[in-house]
Amino acid sequence: MIIDAHHHFWDPERTEYGWMTGPAAPLKRRYAPEHLLPEMARAGVGGSVLVQTRSSLEETREFLALAGACKSILGVVGWVDLTSPDVGRQIADLMSGPHGHLLVGIRHQVHDEADADWLLRDDVQRGLAAVQAAGLSYDLLVRSRELPAAIAVVERFPGLRFVIDHLAKPEIGEGVLEPWASLIGQLSKQRAHVWCKLSGMVTEADFATWRTADFQPYVRTVVEAFGADRCMYGSDWPVCTLAASYGTTLEIVGELIAGLSREEKEHVWSGSASAAYRLDVPGKDRGNPPASVS
Repeated sequence: MIIDAHHHFWDPERTEYGWMTGPAAPLKRRYAPEHLLPEMARAGVGGSVLVQTRSSLEETREFLALAGACKSILGVVGWVDLTSPDVGRQIADLMSGPHGHLLVGIRHQVHDEADADWLLRDDVQRGLAAVQAAGLSYDLLVRSRELPAAIAVVERFPGLRFVIDHLAKPEIGEGVLEPWASLIGQLSKQRAHVWCKLSGMVTEADFATWRTADFQPYVRTVVEAFGADRCMYGSDWPVCTLAASYGTTLEIVGELIAGLSREEKEHVWSGSASAAYRLDVPGKDRGNPPASVS
């Protein structure tokens, strides 16, 4: 079975997405399950994790409803206000509400915060403690600028499962490894409760001229640092469509992990996502890796 550990839905006609301008302007249209499910079927993907796009409790409730109606969505990484004194109640309300059992994690767009140490704020730390108490995971959406704070937070919360989104967004387009690689090495010292998504790579490279070889040093760094049992595939659909099709994102990862053992590949394709998000995965006959990624 293949699990896509990272994708989104949105409808700009209902809500404003200020970042959908310039190179991202083609994304300013509705993306919904009926658009994704055929792509998943063609690629042999049997399940997915739907990830928040806005700082919105309403969106999280909507995503839970979508997951409840779409069996291929195995879990939702939603949003709560980590800085709010009632963050615990927000989480409890979501989990006790319709399809609340499908809430598997929380995320915030940390890399958009002006303060590189936002994760270290006292109110944010209180919020992360509430996420941990609820048994949920926390997605780290950070770049190199925020990685030092992320390293400190991961050390402070050994009981909280963390998932790094998009390899922490290295500068692939520029071919730059440092200081990202060294920071990843520091972060991986806490690998027992940290996972990393092999996702979002094509849009960190040149949209038109990228080659699979461009991603190899970054994937190698992450897999060597965390181990395949702490790495997972994610498409980052529909953002990925700026530079590559849904199926191509899967093929890229397949090529880059071709040298791993069968067991290691199974971790990347499904095992790591299942473990990090504690997914309730049905029978494993719902998707088979195509020959190019087996």
